[in-house]
Amino acid sequence: MVELNSNSQTLIQKTFRGAPVDRVGLTDSPWSDTLLLWVQEGYPTRWVHKKVGQQHWRSDDGQWEDVAEEGDYEEPVPPWQHFQYDMVGIGPWMDYFPLRDYDETVQETSTWKITRNGAGASFKYWKHKMGTPEHIDFRMATREIWESDYKPHLLYLDPLRIDLEELRTSREEAEASQVWTHYGNIFIWEIMRQSMGDITLYESLLLDPGWIHDFGQVYTKFYKEHFDYMFANAGLPDGIWLYEDLGYKNGLFASPKVLQNLIFPYYQELVAYFHEKGLPVILHSCGSQAAALELIVEAGFDGLNPMERKAKDNDPFAFAEIYHDKLVFIGGMDIRIFESNDKEIIKKEVGYYLDGMKARGARLLFASDHSITPNVHYDTYRYVLDVYRDHMVY
Repeated sequence: MVELNSNSQTLIQKTFRGAPVDRVGLTDSPWSDTLLLWVQEGYPTRWVHKKVGQQHWRSDDGQWEDVAEEGDYEEPVPPWQHFQYDMVGIGPWMDYFPLRDYDETVQETSTWKITRNGAGASFKYWKHKMGTPEHIDFRMATREIWESDYKPHLLYLDPLRIDLEELRTSREEAEASQVWTHYGNIFIWEIMRQSMGDITLYESLLLDPGWIHDFGQVYTKFYKEHFDYMFANAGLPDGIWLYEDLGYKNGLFASPKVLQNLIFPYYQELVAYFHEKGLPVILHSCGSQAAALELIVEAGFDGLNPMERKAKDNDPFAFAEIYHDKLVFIGGMDIRIFESNDKEIIKKEVGYYLDGMKARGARLLFASDHSITPNVHYDTYRYVLDVYRDHMVY
Protein backbone atom coordinates (compact mmCIF):
# COMPACT_ATOMS: atom_id res chain seq x y z
CA MET A 1 0.00 0.00 0.00
CA VAL A 2 1.37 3.41 -0.98
CA GLU A 3 2.31 5.62 1.94
CA LEU A 4 0.40 8.87 1.90
CA ASN A 5 2.01 12.27 2.51
CA SER A 6 5.52 11.12 1.56
CA ASN A 7 7.96 14.04 1.41
CA SER A 8 8.74 15.69 -1.91
CA GLN A 9 12.17 14.15 -2.32
CA THR A 10 10.84 10.62 -1.82
CA LEU A 11 7.84 11.28 -4.08
CA ILE A 12 9.97 12.40 -7.03
CA GLN A 13 12.53 9.65 -6.52
CA LYS A 14 9.74 7.05 -6.67
CA THR A 15 8.23 8.76 -9.70
CA PHE A 16 11.49 8.42 -11.62
CA ARG A 17 11.91 4.80 -10.55
CA GLY A 18 8.40 3.97 -11.70
CA ALA A 19 7.42 2.94 -8.16
CA PRO A 20 3.85 3.48 -6.90
CA VAL A 21 3.20 7.00 -5.61
CA ASP A 22 0.24 8.55 -3.86
CA ARG A 23 -0.07 11.71 -5.94
CA VAL A 24 1.07 13.73 -8.94
CA GLY A 25 4.09 15.91 -8.20
CA LEU A 26 4.14 19.70 -8.55
CA THR A 27 6.59 22.26 -9.94
CA ASP A 28 6.61 25.38 -12.15
CA SER A 29 8.50 28.55 -13.01
CA PRO A 30 6.95 32.04 -12.70
CA TRP A 31 8.72 34.80 -14.63
CA SER A 32 10.41 37.56 -12.65
CA ASP A 33 7.86 39.96 -14.19
CA THR A 34 5.12 37.69 -12.86
CA LEU A 35 6.51 37.77 -9.33
CA LEU A 36 6.62 41.58 -9.50
CA LEU A 37 2.91 41.62 -10.37
CA TRP A 38 2.12 39.06 -7.70
CA VAL A 39 3.94 41.02 -4.98
CA GLN A 40 1.62 43.92 -5.82
CA GLU A 41 -1.29 41.48 -5.44
CA GLY A 42 -0.21 40.19 -2.03
CA TYR A 43 2.52 37.62 -2.74
CA PRO A 44 4.84 37.45 0.32
CA THR A 45 8.35 38.88 0.46
CA ARG A 46 11.28 38.33 2.80
CA TRP A 47 14.45 40.14 3.82
CA VAL A 48 17.76 38.49 2.97
CA HIS A 49 21.29 39.58 3.87
CA LYS A 50 23.33 39.98 0.69
CA LYS A 51 27.06 40.34 0.14
CA VAL A 52 28.83 42.21 -2.64
CA GLY A 53 28.94 39.95 -5.68
CA GLN A 54 25.54 38.39 -5.00
CA GLN A 55 22.35 39.64 -6.61
CA HIS A 56 19.37 41.44 -5.15
CA TRP A 57 15.82 41.99 -6.39
CA ARG A 58 14.69 45.41 -7.60
CA SER A 59 11.21 46.21 -6.35
CA ASP A 60 10.58 48.80 -9.07
CA ASP A 61 10.85 46.43 -12.05
CA GLY A 62 11.27 42.93 -10.61
CA GLN A 63 14.68 42.34 -12.18
CA TRP A 64 17.88 41.25 -10.42
CA GLU A 65 21.17 43.15 -10.25
CA ASP A 66 24.54 42.82 -8.58
CA VAL A 67 24.83 43.96 -4.98
CA ALA A 68 26.97 47.08 -4.69
CA GLU A 69 26.76 47.41 -0.90
CA GLU A 70 26.37 44.61 1.66
CA GLY A 71 23.11 44.72 3.57
CA ASP A 72 19.56 43.41 3.91
CA TYR A 73 17.41 43.38 0.79
CA GLU A 74 13.75 42.60 0.23
CA GLU A 75 12.83 39.92 -2.31
CA PRO A 76 9.88 37.62 -3.12
CA VAL A 77 9.79 34.36 -1.20
CA PRO A 78 11.08 31.69 -3.63
CA PRO A 79 8.10 30.13 -5.41
CA TRP A 80 9.25 26.59 -4.60
CA GLN A 81 8.92 27.44 -0.90
CA HIS A 82 5.72 29.46 -1.07
CA PHE A 83 3.83 26.99 -3.27
CA GLN A 84 5.53 23.90 -1.83
CA TYR A 85 6.85 22.62 -5.13
CA ASP A 86 8.30 19.12 -5.07
CA MET A 87 11.49 19.96 -6.96
CA VAL A 88 13.81 22.93 -7.20
CA GLY A 89 16.88 23.91 -9.17
CA ILE A 90 19.74 24.80 -6.87
CA GLY A 91 22.78 26.97 -7.18
CA PRO A 92 24.06 29.14 -10.02
CA TRP A 93 25.00 27.63 -13.35
CA MET A 94 28.68 27.23 -14.08
CA ASP A 95 30.23 29.67 -16.55
CA TYR A 96 30.37 27.63 -19.77
CA PHE A 97 31.60 30.31 -22.17
CA PRO A 98 35.20 29.97 -23.37
CA LEU A 99 36.27 33.32 -21.90
CA ARG A 100 35.29 33.10 -18.24
CA ASP A 101 33.66 36.08 -16.49
CA TYR A 102 33.51 38.00 -19.77
CA ASP A 103 30.68 40.53 -20.06
CA GLU A 104 31.41 43.45 -22.37
CA THR A 105 28.91 46.29 -22.68
CA VAL A 106 28.73 47.20 -26.38
CA GLN A 107 25.93 49.76 -26.25
CA GLU A 108 23.40 50.88 -23.65
CA THR A 109 20.35 53.11 -23.27
CA SER A 110 17.89 53.62 -20.44
CA THR A 111 15.71 50.75 -21.70
CA TRP A 112 18.06 48.19 -23.30
CA LYS A 113 21.64 46.98 -23.28
CA ILE A 114 23.82 45.15 -25.80
CA THR A 115 26.42 42.88 -24.23
CA ARG A 116 29.05 40.56 -25.69
CA ASN A 117 29.55 37.20 -24.00
CA GLY A 118 32.62 35.02 -23.53
CA ALA A 119 32.06 33.30 -26.88
CA GLY A 120 32.23 36.57 -28.80
CA ALA A 121 28.48 36.88 -29.38
CA SER A 122 26.49 40.03 -28.69
CA PHE A 123 22.81 40.16 -27.69
CA LYS A 124 20.37 42.98 -26.99
CA TYR A 125 18.43 42.68 -23.72
CA TRP A 126 15.63 44.68 -22.14
CA LYS A 127 16.84 46.25 -18.89
CA HIS A 128 13.55 46.47 -16.98
CA LYS A 129 11.55 43.46 -18.17
CA MET A 130 12.03 39.90 -19.31
CA GLY A 131 12.13 38.96 -22.98
CA THR A 132 13.99 36.92 -25.57
CA PRO A 133 17.16 38.82 -26.52
CA GLU A 134 17.80 40.04 -30.06
CA HIS A 135 20.80 38.37 -31.73
CA ILE A 136 23.18 41.09 -32.92
CA ASP A 137 26.45 39.59 -34.16
CA PHE A 138 28.79 36.62 -33.70
CA ARG A 139 32.59 36.64 -33.86
CA MET A 140 32.80 32.82 -33.91
CA ALA A 141 31.94 32.75 -37.59
CA THR A 142 34.32 30.01 -38.73
CA ARG A 143 35.85 26.80 -37.47
CA GLU A 144 39.29 28.43 -37.59
CA ILE A 145 38.18 31.19 -35.20
CA TRP A 146 36.70 28.55 -32.86
CA GLU A 147 39.96 26.59 -32.86
CA SER A 148 42.28 29.57 -32.37
CA ASP A 149 40.35 31.97 -30.11
CA TYR A 150 37.87 29.92 -28.07
CA LYS A 151 38.45 26.17 -28.01
CA PRO A 152 41.78 26.37 -26.08
CA HIS A 153 39.98 27.90 -23.06
CA LEU A 154 37.74 24.83 -22.74
CA LEU A 155 40.40 22.14 -22.63
CA TYR A 156 41.14 22.20 -18.90
CA LEU A 157 39.34 22.24 -15.57
CA ASP A 158 38.78 25.77 -14.26
CA PRO A 159 37.28 25.69 -10.73
CA LEU A 160 36.60 29.43 -10.84
CA ARG A 161 33.77 28.74 -13.26
CA ILE A 162 31.75 27.35 -10.34
CA ASP A 163 30.45 29.32 -7.34
CA LEU A 164 30.76 26.59 -4.73
CA GLU A 165 29.68 28.76 -1.81
CA GLU A 166 26.39 29.75 -3.40
CA LEU A 167 25.84 26.20 -4.62
CA ARG A 168 26.34 24.72 -1.16
CA THR A 169 24.12 27.34 0.48
CA SER A 170 21.17 26.83 -1.88
CA ARG A 171 21.57 23.05 -1.72
CA GLU A 172 21.47 23.02 2.08
CA GLU A 173 18.38 25.25 2.13
CA ALA A 174 16.52 22.99 -0.31
CA GLU A 175 17.55 19.74 1.33
CA ALA A 176 16.37 20.98 4.72
CA SER A 177 12.88 21.17 3.17
CA GLN A 178 13.19 17.63 1.78
CA VAL A 179 12.48 18.65 -1.80
CA TRP A 180 14.00 16.96 -4.85
CA THR A 181 16.99 19.02 -5.96
CA HIS A 182 18.59 19.39 -9.36
CA TYR A 183 21.60 21.06 -10.92
CA GLY A 184 21.03 22.41 -14.40
CA ASN A 185 22.60 23.96 -17.45
CA ILE A 186 22.20 24.33 -21.17
CA PHE A 187 24.30 22.05 -23.37
CA ILE A 188 25.77 21.97 -26.88
CA TRP A 189 22.74 23.00 -28.96
CA GLU A 190 22.02 26.13 -26.94
CA ILE A 191 25.72 26.89 -26.45
CA MET A 192 26.25 26.80 -30.22
CA ARG A 193 23.31 29.17 -30.69
CA GLN A 194 24.84 31.52 -28.09
CA SER A 195 28.31 31.22 -29.58
CA MET A 196 28.24 30.92 -33.38
CA GLY A 197 24.63 31.99 -33.87
CA ASP A 198 21.78 30.30 -35.72
CA ILE A 199 22.90 30.97 -39.30
CA THR A 200 26.44 29.64 -38.84
CA LEU A 201 25.08 26.72 -36.82
CA TYR A 202 22.56 25.63 -39.45
CA GLU A 203 25.06 26.07 -42.29
CA SER A 204 27.70 24.09 -40.42
CA LEU A 205 25.32 21.21 -39.69
CA LEU A 206 25.35 20.62 -43.47
CA LEU A 207 28.66 22.05 -44.68
CA ASP A 208 31.07 21.38 -41.81
CA PRO A 209 29.75 18.57 -39.61
CA GLY A 210 33.30 17.98 -38.40
CA TRP A 211 33.15 21.32 -36.57
CA ILE A 212 29.87 20.31 -34.92
CA HIS A 213 31.42 17.03 -33.77
CA ASP A 214 34.50 18.83 -32.45
CA PHE A 215 32.31 21.30 -30.57
CA GLY A 216 30.28 18.44 -29.09
CA GLN A 217 33.34 16.45 -28.07
CA VAL A 218 35.06 19.42 -26.44
CA TYR A 219 31.99 20.49 -24.46
CA THR A 220 31.04 16.98 -23.38
CA LYS A 221 34.50 16.47 -21.89
CA PHE A 222 34.37 20.00 -20.41
CA TYR A 223 31.01 19.32 -18.74
CA LYS A 224 32.06 15.97 -17.32
CA GLU A 225 35.22 17.48 -15.80
CA HIS A 226 33.40 20.42 -14.26
CA PHE A 227 30.46 18.40 -12.97
CA ASP A 228 32.99 16.00 -11.41
CA TYR A 229 34.47 18.98 -9.57
CA MET A 230 31.03 20.25 -8.61
CA PHE A 231 29.90 16.88 -7.26
CA ALA A 232 33.13 16.33 -5.34
CA ASN A 233 33.06 19.73 -3.65
CA ALA A 234 29.36 20.59 -3.31
CA GLY A 235 27.76 17.15 -3.24
CA LEU A 236 25.34 15.31 -5.47
CA PRO A 237 21.85 16.66 -6.19
CA ASP A 238 18.90 14.33 -6.78
CA GLY A 239 18.94 14.87 -10.53
CA ILE A 240 19.91 16.99 -13.52
CA TRP A 241 18.05 19.28 -15.95
CA LEU A 242 19.47 20.02 -19.41
CA TYR A 243 17.89 23.00 -21.18
CA GLU A 244 18.05 22.55 -24.96
CA ASP A 245 15.37 24.19 -27.11
CA LEU A 246 15.38 21.87 -30.12
CA GLY A 247 12.16 23.11 -31.68
CA TYR A 248 9.95 26.02 -32.57
CA LYS A 249 6.18 26.19 -32.98
CA ASN A 250 5.99 24.21 -36.23
CA GLY A 251 8.72 21.61 -35.81
CA LEU A 252 12.35 20.88 -34.96
CA PHE A 253 15.12 23.30 -35.90
CA ALA A 254 16.94 20.42 -37.62
CA SER A 255 15.73 17.12 -39.01
CA PRO A 256 15.69 14.06 -36.73
CA LYS A 257 18.41 12.51 -38.91
CA VAL A 258 20.73 15.50 -38.48
CA LEU A 259 20.09 15.61 -34.74
CA GLN A 260 20.63 11.86 -34.45
CA ASN A 261 24.00 12.03 -36.22
CA LEU A 262 25.43 15.28 -34.88
CA ILE A 263 23.80 16.20 -31.57
CA PHE A 264 22.28 13.23 -29.78
CA PRO A 265 25.52 11.19 -29.51
CA TYR A 266 26.74 13.83 -27.05
CA TYR A 267 23.42 13.85 -25.19
CA GLN A 268 23.71 10.10 -24.86
CA GLU A 269 27.28 10.31 -23.56
CA LEU A 270 26.47 13.00 -21.00
CA VAL A 271 23.26 11.30 -19.84
CA ALA A 272 25.20 8.05 -19.37
CA TYR A 273 27.77 9.95 -17.29
CA PHE A 274 25.02 11.29 -15.00
CA HIS A 275 23.41 7.86 -14.79
CA GLU A 276 26.73 6.46 -13.54
CA LYS A 277 26.31 8.88 -10.62
CA GLY A 278 22.77 7.61 -10.01
CA LEU A 279 21.18 10.84 -11.30
CA PRO A 280 18.08 10.92 -13.52
CA VAL A 281 18.19 13.51 -16.30
CA ILE A 282 15.36 15.74 -17.54
CA LEU A 283 15.41 17.33 -20.99
CA HIS A 284 13.77 20.76 -21.23
CA SER A 285 13.03 21.56 -24.86
CA CYS A 286 10.63 24.27 -25.95
CA GLY A 287 8.74 24.09 -29.22
CA SER A 288 7.59 20.99 -31.05
CA GLN A 289 9.17 17.85 -29.59
CA ALA A 290 7.08 15.09 -31.17
CA ALA A 291 9.46 14.20 -34.00
CA ALA A 292 12.36 13.84 -31.56
CA LEU A 293 10.67 11.71 -28.90
CA GLU A 294 12.21 8.43 -29.98
CA LEU A 295 15.67 10.04 -30.04
CA ILE A 296 15.06 11.48 -26.58
CA VAL A 297 14.16 8.07 -25.19
CA GLU A 298 17.06 6.32 -26.97
CA ALA A 299 19.51 8.88 -25.54
CA GLY A 300 18.45 7.79 -22.06
CA PHE A 301 16.64 10.90 -20.84
CA ASP A 302 14.39 10.13 -17.89
CA GLY A 303 12.06 13.11 -18.04
CA LEU A 304 10.62 15.54 -20.60
CA ASN A 305 9.60 19.19 -20.15
CA PRO A 306 7.56 21.30 -20.97
CA MET A 307 5.42 19.81 -23.82
CA GLU A 308 4.39 23.21 -25.17
CA ARG A 309 0.76 22.96 -26.27
CA LYS A 310 0.94 25.71 -28.91
CA ALA A 311 3.56 23.70 -30.83
CA LYS A 312 2.79 21.24 -33.62
CA ASP A 313 1.88 17.67 -32.59
CA ASN A 314 2.64 18.29 -28.89
CA ASP A 315 -0.12 16.17 -27.40
CA PRO A 316 0.80 15.00 -23.89
CA PHE A 317 -1.97 12.37 -23.98
CA ALA A 318 -0.44 10.85 -27.13
CA PHE A 319 3.04 11.06 -25.60
CA ALA A 320 1.85 9.30 -22.44
CA GLU A 321 0.10 6.51 -24.33
CA ILE A 322 3.38 5.50 -25.98
CA TYR A 323 6.07 6.50 -23.48
CA HIS A 324 4.35 6.34 -20.07
CA ASP A 325 6.80 3.68 -18.90
CA LYS A 326 9.87 5.39 -20.36
CA LEU A 327 9.56 9.09 -19.45
CA VAL A 328 8.42 11.26 -16.57
CA PHE A 329 6.33 14.10 -18.00
CA ILE A 330 6.81 17.54 -16.44
CA GLY A 331 4.42 20.22 -17.66
CA GLY A 332 1.98 19.99 -20.53
CA MET A 333 -0.75 22.17 -18.98
CA ASP A 334 -1.64 24.87 -21.51
CA ILE A 335 -0.59 28.20 -19.99
CA ARG A 336 -3.35 29.92 -21.98
CA ILE A 337 -5.85 28.25 -19.67
CA PHE A 338 -4.19 29.97 -16.70
CA GLU A 339 -4.02 33.26 -18.62
CA SER A 340 -7.78 33.23 -19.11
CA ASN A 341 -8.10 33.95 -15.36
CA ASP A 342 -11.48 32.25 -15.69
CA LYS A 343 -12.04 29.88 -12.79
CA GLU A 344 -14.70 27.82 -14.56
CA ILE A 345 -12.40 27.19 -17.52
CA ILE A 346 -9.49 26.44 -15.19
CA LYS A 347 -11.50 24.00 -13.10
CA LYS A 348 -12.62 22.10 -16.18
CA GLU A 349 -9.32 22.03 -18.09
CA VAL A 350 -6.92 21.39 -15.19
CA GLY A 351 -9.08 18.50 -14.00
CA TYR A 352 -9.38 17.12 -17.52
CA TYR A 353 -5.61 17.22 -18.03
CA LEU A 354 -4.68 15.63 -14.71
CA ASP A 355 -7.31 12.89 -14.95
CA GLY A 356 -6.42 12.21 -18.57
CA MET A 357 -2.70 11.81 -17.90
CA LYS A 358 -3.35 9.57 -14.89
CA ALA A 359 -5.72 7.42 -16.94
CA ARG A 360 -2.92 6.86 -19.44
CA GLY A 361 -0.50 5.72 -16.77
CA ALA A 362 1.65 8.83 -17.01
CA ARG A 363 4.29 9.52 -14.40
CA LEU A 364 3.51 13.20 -14.10
CA LEU A 365 4.62 16.42 -12.43
CA PHE A 366 1.94 19.06 -12.83
CA ALA A 367 3.23 22.29 -14.37
CA SER A 368 2.45 24.73 -17.14
CA ASP A 369 3.63 24.00 -20.67
CA HIS A 370 6.33 26.66 -20.46
CA SER A 371 6.36 29.03 -17.49
CA ILE A 372 3.95 31.36 -15.75
CA THR A 373 3.58 34.73 -17.45
CA PRO A 374 2.42 38.08 -16.01
CA ASN A 375 -0.95 37.47 -17.67
CA VAL A 376 -1.73 35.08 -14.80
CA HIS A 377 -2.91 36.73 -11.59
CA TYR A 378 -1.72 35.58 -8.17
CA ASP A 379 -5.24 34.64 -7.08
CA THR A 380 -5.69 32.72 -10.34
CA TYR A 381 -2.59 30.63 -9.82
CA ARG A 382 -3.58 29.83 -6.26
CA TYR A 383 -6.90 28.61 -7.62
CA VAL A 384 -5.03 26.49 -10.20
CA LEU A 385 -3.25 24.77 -7.33
CA ASP A 386 -6.55 24.23 -5.51
CA VAL A 387 -7.87 22.37 -8.56
CA TYR A 388 -4.60 20.45 -8.86
CA ARG A 389 -4.96 19.25 -5.26
CA ASP A 390 -8.50 18.09 -5.97
CA HIS A 391 -7.16 15.83 -8.75
CA MET A 392 -3.61 15.01 -7.66
CA VAL A 393 -4.21 11.62 -5.99
CA TYR A 394 -3.59 8.54 -8.13
